[in-house]
Amino acid sequence: MEANLSRIDAALGLGLPPYSGITTFMRARPTRELAGVDVAILGIPYDASVTNRTGTRFGPRKIREVSTMIWGYHTRFDVTPMQDMVVVDYGDSAVVPTDALANLEAIQMTIRPIVQAGVVPLTLGGDHSITFPILRELSARYGKISVLHFDSHMDTWDGENGQRYTHATPFRRAIEEGLINTAEYIQLGIRGPEESPADVQDALDLGAHIIPIEQVMEGGIKAALAEITARLKGPVYISLDIDVADPAYAPGTGTPEVGGLTSYQLLQLMRGLRDLDLIGFDLVEVNPQYDHADITSLLAANLAFEFLSLLAARRA
Repeated sequence: MEANLSRIDAALGLGLPPYSGITTFMRARPTRELAGVDVAILGIPYDASVTNRTGTRFGPRKIREVSTMIWGYHTRFDVTPMQDMVVVDYGDSAVVPTDALANLEAIQMTIRPIVQAGVVPLTLGGDHSITFPILRELSARYGKISVLHFDSHMDTWDGENGQRYTHATPFRRAIEEGLINTAEYIQLGIRGPEESPADVQDALDLGAHIIPIEQVMEGGIKAALAEITARLKGPVYISLDIDVADPAYAPGTGTPEVGGLTSYQLLQLMRGLRDLDLIGFDLVEVNPQYDHADITSLLAANLAFEFLSLLAARRA
């Protein structure tokens, strides 16, 4: 195996414009060989658990497509993550749209070799239900995990329409199974109407520390980052629902909520996480069918690039 699996080769579009070549994430080499690999990009094209607008199953493919427009050098951190690390595109997980429990198992079976090899998973969804099986596998390796959860919704419901495994329940299920260190579990960006006051209280009772959008906007990004870094001692998993962004910046999502973060605020928040012990990242709920000019997918691809740059900066 070559020393740098993440290099661009001619078949993937070496020297070609963004609209040419095979669209792996940022031209990463597609492989399931994990020896010597630092980061594996995994797509999970599953959206059978959503309750509003389906279509996030097309998210991984579209994010990969627009990622070819990202130049590789990160000016703030002075790193080129696709060269400074070995990053591969692991392809997509098998999914079982008709059986939630079988789907959980299929995702776990796909991501297990990545986690067991000590490779950092960067996962592209798909709806937010995919986070639960990822946390199962990471917890099996690291024990209880610190979690930074970007979202407009708390996703700690007990169920929807009688179903326990949906995009609104992953963090309740994870807490019930002891996967999350609730002393180090932060939800950031929460906003919008709820069905009842019990929705917020349930999240608090489960141990979530909520930084609502009002606190972020009124207190500022620096204050929010200070609170995050003071509380999360790691190992830290980041789960980012693209609807944490305002629909003006991310219209392509299933359950948009007005009054969210700007694209630049999200970049600021991601860049402020450099000192955390990061063990994985997922980016979910990108729905290309409701996007305009690919701006949601482009934001998602850039946030994934920011995560890669955080890892590269820590290694540097």
